Amino acid sequence: MKTLLSESQLRGGVDEMAQAITRRYGGNPLTIVAVMTGSLVLLADLIRQLNMPVRVSLIQASSYRGHTEPGQLWIRDDMMLDVTGRDVLVVDDIFDTGKTLQRVVECVGEMDPNSVSSAVLLHKEGRQQVALTPDFVAFRIPDEFVVGYGLDYQDLYRNLPYLAVLEPSEIEAETV
Repeated sequence: MKTLLSESQLRGGVDEMAQAITRRYGGNPLTIVAVMTGSLVLLADLIRQLNMPVRVSLIQASSYRGHTEPGQLWIRDDMMLDVTGRDVLVVDDIFDTGKTLQRVVECVGEMDPNSVSSAVLLHKEGRQQVALTPDFVAFRIPDEFVVGYGLDYQDLYRNLPYLAVLEPSEIEAETV
């Protein structure tokens, strides 16, 4: 694995994103809907940097299920708080094709919030297949399969404190 973003770079990017979110919302209450499971590390670091009342809710969405290419998207929203009339920020780990984030934003929008915006740790260049653009992005990265800081491959590597590129030989070794 090669390191793409160090622990200190990640911390700096999340801090800058938190400052931008704070500028947008001021001291107004914000409900954060975190997309499980990849965004959990980002969620923990981000909410500690926000200077407003914050409620945290969770939604499950996945299209990978053990592969490096996206497949069928599924969403489970039964853990969601009521967001009616509230400002909502959907937080996800990575904006790849954009299909997951777009569908989650649509799902949340159907729950009658006051507003819905989105924040992602990573925006993978060259993969977007939707018109949606995240409102807040910490980092733009090349089209490589990355792990660490909450992102996984077959439920491994989420615990890395840095972001790394998983090489094809390492992917093959994990599937043997």
